[in-house]
Amino acid sequence: MSDTDDAPRLCDFCRLPLSCGRETLSHRGATYEFCSEACRTAMRETDRVFTEYHGHRRMRTGVSGLDAGLPQGLPRNSFVLVSSDEGARNETLLAELVWRALERDEPAVVVTFTEPPVSVVENFLALDWNVLPYLESGRLHILDCFTYRVSDRDRMFDRMNEWTSHIRRIARDVTETVRDPSDVSELQNKLDGCLEALGMTDAGVVTIDSLTEFGTLVQPIRAYDCVKDVRADVCKGRFVPVFAGGTITGEERTFPHDLGYAVDGIVDMQMNGSIVRDTLIKRLRIRKMNGVLSIPEWTAYEFTAGRGLVTFDPIAEMDDPAEGDGPVDPDSDAPGPAERSPADAEPNAHSPDAPGPREE
Repeated sequence: MSDTDDAPRLCDFCRLPLSCGRETLSHRGATYEFCSEACRTAMRETDRVFTEYHGHRRMRTGVSGLDAGLPQGLPRNSFVLVSSDEGARNETLLAELVWRALERDEPAVVVTFTEPPVSVVENFLALDWNVLPYLESGRLHILDCFTYRVSDRDRMFDRMNEWTSHIRRIARDVTETVRDPSDVSELQNKLDGCLEALGMTDAGVVTIDSLTEFGTLVQPIRAYDCVKDVRADVCKGRFVPVFAGGTITGEERTFPHDLGYAVDGIVDMQMNGSIVRDTLIKRLRIRKMNGVLSIPEWTAYEFTAGRGLVTFDPIAEMDDPAEGDGPVDPDSDAPGPAERSPADAEPNAHSPDAPGPREE
């Protein structure tokens, strides 16, 4: 018997297996089989059928370290917590997620609690990602939850130089300022307004730079409810993924790091000092992702201008004979490969003095 004979018969409308009985419909001498009366009725009323089972749409994030751990892709209806040690640069990961969406011609909304809009734009530009055309075209919106802290905004704007004033002019029309971020209703309404303006349904991404900062503004129960509401309205209602940063500054069992039960995915970003002597190695893993296969393995990474997150194997780079470093003498004061940073251990360098990847 062939593999084809072993394959389950599929509904001629929805393409799911005929698991429990079947409904039939004859048309022009052909007999079609359906898994339910609803599918048979839909076949009669429409001029097209599903060519495959779609389920919840999945996407490739475009970030190498995430896509490697998500071989089936990321469900678009996911709320993902990016839980990060200080120094692991979770804000740069969020920026790359936005940039990759823009490259796919999808819109994006950046919610910022820790930086003013001009600084948000500067962070993209520092990575050689020119978002100015996307701001001008309206494909990128900024929800400003930071500027409320500035008592005299006119004075802040007057102190800007020509370049930052230029950025502000470009970003002004696509920046929505939240007057009081501790007012959860205002925050959610203005986020919804940004999504409506961009027509974001089943497309684009939303990033929130710091749930940790948000948690300092409101009572815990309101913070939890806001996250659940955004997950329901944006992720489940619009099929738009949300990536929200949270920096670990102390107790891990406090907001937002105790949200594991309420979010769809968790990405851990860690500063690890046990792999290479006297060096902190940035590592990333996908701890949890509902609905798809995820590979929860730690991967070392660094960020490089223009390329974004680049993964590498620190042990393999230490042992690479092309580096020209001999065995490490434990009694020697000369630095060996184990004492050099991963950025200096560039595999394609022609000599130990050749420059490594440019880091931002």
